[in-house]
Amino acid sequence: MNKSPILLGSLISKINPNLIRCVSSSNTSTNAKKVAVLGASGGIGQPLSLLLKLSPLISELSLYDIQHTKGVGADLSHIETRAKVKAYVGKEELANALKGMDLVVIPAGIPRKPGMTRDDLFNTNATIVADLVTACAKNCPRAIIAIIANPVNSTVVIASEILKAHNVYDEKRIVGVTTLDVVRAATFVAENKGLDPTKVNIPIIGGHSGNTIIPLLSQASPPVTFSQQDLDSLTNRIQNGGTEVVNAKAGAGSATLSMAHAGARFSFSVLEALNGKEGVVECGYIASKGDFSYFATPLLFGRNGVEKSMGFGKLTDYEKTLVEKAKKELNGNIEAGLTFAKQYLSKSK
Repeated sequence: MNKSPILLGSLISKINPNLIRCVSSSNTSTNAKKVAVLGASGGIGQPLSLLLKLSPLISELSLYDIQHTKGVGADLSHIETRAKVKAYVGKEELANALKGMDLVVIPAGIPRKPGMTRDDLFNTNATIVADLVTACAKNCPRAIIAIIANPVNSTVVIASEILKAHNVYDEKRIVGVTTLDVVRAATFVAENKGLDPTKVNIPIIGGHSGNTIIPLLSQASPPVTFSQQDLDSLTNRIQNGGTEVVNAKAGAGSATLSMAHAGARFSFSVLEALNGKEGVVECGYIASKGDFSYFATPLLFGRNGVEKSMGFGKLTDYEKTLVEKAKKELNGNIEAGLTFAKQYLSKSK
């Protein structure tokens, strides 16, 4: 017996209440959007595509990768939800994968292995992102582009420079997905305080690697207090959550399942905002002003993408110290992105 979208959504919510946002009213299908996943056959791409397929917010799910995409597409197409699945393989099919898309999510790239930093992924993933965003600029210039591919602190910068070079840059429509840091913070704080993790929210600012990840534990919701020992321990664990997974998988991969969840959560929020829902806030890494030309903050989303940064309020002395510690690394990541983009664009002329 076929399940209705609402019943399906209730089943999903029992698995993880945070995914209840993918359930919408009966008229959702009239406003459903087209979403592309670039890197859909990978460790993040497959579970992410599965979660997106379950949502009535999506009318068409376009899957792209350099191999195995047809199989992933065939597999997902058997699931009894409204989203139509189309699969594309290889560079010659990339343009068709992108035409008409409202949201493009990019988890493509190689995963981290034990001993590797996100910076070690730079050259390979930077080129992958640059090629994919070039195709976006040509085929879906008005789409929201959500970048998961690491190192996010640099790949978002590269993507922005590519879009600028093609005269289609809109700072409201290019975002680095830092939701996994928010997810981890909620989980770790809930464990520490004996709370329901689905009811906990910790704003994350800065970037998406190591000490550039700055959890604002003083602004936790619901309000909680921490000893200095807990502050240090929780901050360190949030900042190094990815390494915790990489080491635990012992060479078999990086954070794929939790990242897929975080990517889906971010995507659902963007799609809800595009459909007119008000007050949609998710943290993300975007172009900024001040000490950093790119910086993650809580963002308010609307019908055109990012409406505004919500800022980060008053920081404690401890959090100010974290921001200061992040400066050198984050600015270095941004500069590396700018340098790579300049070289890439000069070669492509």
